[in-house]
Amino acid sequence: MCQKLKRTTHCLLTTILMLGSCALYPLEQELERLTQLARQVTIVRDDFGVPHIYGKSDADAVFGLLYAQAEDDFNRVERNYIWAIGRLAEVEGEQAIYSDLRARLYMTSDQAKLAYDSAPQWLRKLCDAWADGLNYYLASHPEVTPALITHFEPWMPMFFSEGSIGGDIESISEDGIRAFYGNSASLVKPSLARLQMQEFEEPTGSNGFAIAGQHTLSGNAMLLINPHTSFYFRGEVHVVSEEGLNAYGAVTWGQFFVYQGFNEHTGWMHTSTYVDFKDEFIEDVFERDGKLLYRFGKENRPVRVSKVTLKYRDGDKLLERTFPMYHTHHGPVTHMLDGKWTVTRINWDPVNALRQSYIRTKLANHTAFREMMDIRTNSSNNTVYADSSGNIAYYHGNFIPKRDARFDYSLPVDGSNPATDWTGLHTVNESLTILNPANGWIQNCNSTPFTAAGKSSPKRENYLEYMAPDPENFRGIHAANVLNKAHKLTLDGLLELAYDTYLPGFDKLIPGLIDAYDKNKPGNSDLGAAIELLRNWDHRTSADSVAMSLAHFYGLHYGEAGENPLDLKGMYLINYFGDSSPNTERLNIFRQTLTRLSADFGTWQIPWGEVNRFQRLTGDIDQPHDDNQPSLAVGMASGRWGALASFGADTFPGTQKIYGRSGNSFVAVVEFGEKVKAKSILAGGQSGDPASPHFADQAQRYVDRQFKTVAFYPEDVQKRSVISYHPGEKTIR
Repeated sequence: MCQKLKRTTHCLLTTILMLGSCALYPLEQELERLTQLARQVTIVRDDFGVPHIYGKSDADAVFGLLYAQAEDDFNRVERNYIWAIGRLAEVEGEQAIYSDLRARLYMTSDQAKLAYDSAPQWLRKLCDAWADGLNYYLASHPEVTPALITHFEPWMPMFFSEGSIGGDIESISEDGIRAFYGNSASLVKPSLARLQMQEFEEPTGSNGFAIAGQHTLSGNAMLLINPHTSFYFRGEVHVVSEEGLNAYGAVTWGQFFVYQGFNEHTGWMHTSTYVDFKDEFIEDVFERDGKLLYRFGKENRPVRVSKVTLKYRDGDKLLERTFPMYHTHHGPVTHMLDGKWTVTRINWDPVNALRQSYIRTKLANHTAFREMMDIRTNSSNNTVYADSSGNIAYYHGNFIPKRDARFDYSLPVDGSNPATDWTGLHTVNESLTILNPANGWIQNCNSTPFTAAGKSSPKRENYLEYMAPDPENFRGIHAANVLNKAHKLTLDGLLELAYDTYLPGFDKLIPGLIDAYDKNKPGNSDLGAAIELLRNWDHRTSADSVAMSLAHFYGLHYGEAGENPLDLKGMYLINYFGDSSPNTERLNIFRQTLTRLSADFGTWQIPWGEVNRFQRLTGDIDQPHDDNQPSLAVGMASGRWGALASFGADTFPGTQKIYGRSGNSFVAVVEFGEKVKAKSILAGGQSGDPASPHFADQAQRYVDRQFKTVAFYPEDVQKRSVISYHPGEKTIR
């Protein structure tokens, strides 16, 4: 039996053959191919465990990148593909079967294989290397037991071609698919109370800043990369080849391209967009002579009907369910509205999405970057850009279907009317872009693009409504305010702006509460003492602030219990609770908030850091939390209040304290000049293994905002090197 650190190459590769990765090749040829491939890849781990992967070709580098990712967190790599390819129910049981059905409605495994076959040769080579790297990892780590996928296939990346958390497909409701395919029911609209609570849920998205040289000390452009995702969703990597690849940044576990990052000359940051890139088409479906048809203009077209059999786990058994799948030319039927079959149409072009995602990482200037954007498959994102020539730029969305402006596409449209059909895509020139604005900065925080560059922002009247329906939010307001003060910035100065502690979400909510108290003068000593704390508060978050605790829980409780007669959303609802809601309602909710805090913590006078905590106990995808286990006090706050440095925290089963689960995850600041300079931080650490020294070695630094200097150039990587190895040679934690 092969020993963990002493296996021979022959033993190692024979194991790969047993997994079935090379049944079509003679044994000796395959042994030689994989032996040479591993020898052409070097992984250098620095003092924070960040892998710097070097390969002769891009395919070599991708092989090493996936091998290194699997070393760091195979659990999350595999989970992303179990979900993406539609096999989650085989692990999690029947409750996940509609997630699987959603995946198969948009692409079956056979269609993914055809997409792979149609891809350009260079992209197929990267997909091959992707599979080889993961299969090589499994072969060299027999102690690892996959939850499901024991062999990775090169067509699998077609299911997960864009690096957003969840991507476009996750915006499609599983509830609608369950209702339609489960019991032929119409989708039930959520209650008004539930819709209001959704407005107070932790915002997802990201912050991106691009700063021109006129505002930096060096005269060089700078970029803030600040995705707000669930913690541990991405790792930090550096991947280099002799074919021109040299990208550093955040990689979504299991993908072979740096999603948010930089190379020596260009940097890219994606923020979630509200551009209307998907539509619902209500189809007029009927049956004739035993066939399903749907009306489209004067035509009666056949509904394409197919079947899919999905497996699901039930204890120790794997059971099966077979579902029909219905498609019109608009796409798959995903739900029913008022008895009408409804299709959800999204961008689904995996080959070009992978092309665009990978090409982006290798570009040397804005001209090339702008040309790459013409592929137009980066549908769910905006892009904030900076480069070594001093350019800063912004692209609001990328995949924007052309539509007839007579129809309101924010609502479902009549699919039987040919006039509602998409008529191609808007060009990048037609979409909202910003290049080198006179004000010298660009920001996007999932907010309106019409304030993205201050006075130099685009004008709303120049664009169709569906191209930029994004509302303003408190983070966008906050970002514009701090960037207006940008002057002679260094990387540390940019971090100061990105972590500014002011919370504009309380600018009306708290004064409105104080005003209600002053006008009513209720006789309650606790109420009065708490109001005085808030009266003297500067609306800045810190770990030692009791006022921050009061404001946060008051705001959350108002979201649960406050009336919303005007059906307001987002920041407008929060401001309404501050300046227009009844005074008695404000006081009652604040009184209830104090009672809750006292019941949970023994006093309402609890500093923010005592209740707002960072804790990482296990490598589980769904993290457990425990008030009795060690954790760190956190001074950051929720993005819903306008915190730029977002820390989305919540209670968990058995906890009274709240623990971070999303927000600032991977964060970097980058300066482009003759040489690129950068600093970065990860929530927790690089590894998902609790036994690794890099499981939580960045946790205290994350809380204290002590960023590490990025090692980018070979001489810097060598100075920071802790271990250097070829795949298969070493086992690391």
